[in-house]
Amino acid sequence: MNLYVLALHIIFVVTWFAGLFYIVRLFIYHAEAEKKAEPEKSILQKQYKLMEKRLWYGITWPSLVGTYVFGGWVLYEVYGLNIPAWLLLKLAFVFGLTLYHVRCHAMFTQFQKDIVKHSSFKLRLWNEVATIFLVAIVFIVELKDTLNYIWAMLGLILFSTMIFLAIKIYRNRKKVEA
Repeated sequence: MNLYVLALHIIFVVTWFAGLFYIVRLFIYHAEAEKKAEPEKSILQKQYKLMEKRLWYGITWPSLVGTYVFGGWVLYEVYGLNIPAWLLLKLAFVFGLTLYHVRCHAMFTQFQKDIVKHSSFKLRLWNEVATIFLVAIVFIVELKDTLNYIWAMLGLILFSTMIFLAIKIYRNRKKVEA
């Protein structure tokens, strides 16, 4: 296996996730700016749109493409057409992550047109979906064939539940402070 290709694949995966995490964070700030008075609202939203555009087209989309190009290269070099079950499961999660990316693109397009459809709370929940994909993919890759898939899915469900409960507790704490 070409270790340079594997290294490039890992680098693009990391930057893809960084872009996905940060774009939704920018969406949260953008949505929160909607509640500000003018001229603060316009100034903030103009800046967020610029930051979102640079991040999305300069880092996140190129990272998705790089992940697929170098990941496909590694896949072909190492496995050819003999793909093990654990890798098929990983690829299913990567496909889910890609759907998440596509949905983020739709949200990006709306924000660029000054259409704010989601509350900052809903966007905070949405931001954690990428975390769930990250945890699932890393565990699948690292545990490979030793992974008991039933326990892994139960663990992923428990982890997801804990994340969403933590967000709900945070939200309730913020309401009490206000």
